[in-house]
Amino acid sequence: MDDYLQRIGASRTSSLAELHERHLLSVPFENLYTHMDTRIVLEIPWLHDKIVTQRRGGFCYELNGLFAELLRHLGYSVDLLAARTVGEDRRLGPPFDHLALLVDGAWIADVGFGAFTLHPLDWKSREDQHDPFGVFRLVDSGDDVEVLMDGKPSYRLERRPRDLAEFVPTCWWHQTAPESHFRAGPMASLASPAGRITVTDKKVVVTENGRKTSTDVEDPAAAFLEHLGLHFRQSNASGVLRQL
Repeated sequence: MDDYLQRIGASRTSSLAELHERHLLSVPFENLYTHMDTRIVLEIPWLHDKIVTQRRGGFCYELNGLFAELLRHLGYSVDLLAARTVGEDRRLGPPFDHLALLVDGAWIADVGFGAFTLHPLDWKSREDQHDPFGVFRLVDSGDDVEVLMDGKPSYRLERRPRDLAEFVPTCWWHQTAPESHFRAGPMASLASPAGRITVTDKKVVVTENGRKTSTDVEDPAAAFLEHLGLHFRQSNASGVLRQL
């Protein structure tokens, strides 16, 4: 895991908040394998090779799955929690739609949801939690806990701990089902101290100090390759793009 710490610019003495922040600023949220006919394998050696050795990113199952292993290696107690995302019409996503982490029974850590919190959330608080990326609140919803960002529900968490293997079927669904939003097109997104940059095959969206600018691209393939290399340091960007 020392290589993993080096990948995110952290150390064994970094706090949970520092590990969380450094991860978000270093490892992109991306879905490239979904468009490359490459099956994502939810096993730690495979995830380590992709994220640490190849210096790639991933989506929730990959990023939070490996981050959980790093935290355990550093002495934290970590439970994997299943969640269902909440759509604009409050329609819930499928079971195991999202994977988040409960750390030491006290903190919700999530480095795999794209635009979300920069620091872990207090699991026991039901008050507003102010974060550099927004205002968050946890709300009890029957047996579950709903996580709100700026007043809007993001996802609904189960309290029951799960194993990584239990997320395999929905991970596969997200890679193959026409209804999965991950199938809409390739994308990569990375947090920055002032906001976030997101690159798709259609546009580049930059959020900085609360201001968002969106630029359409004229040559999708060339622009996507250029911005992958520029913003996400994808050393194998050209090889990735040829397979899309």
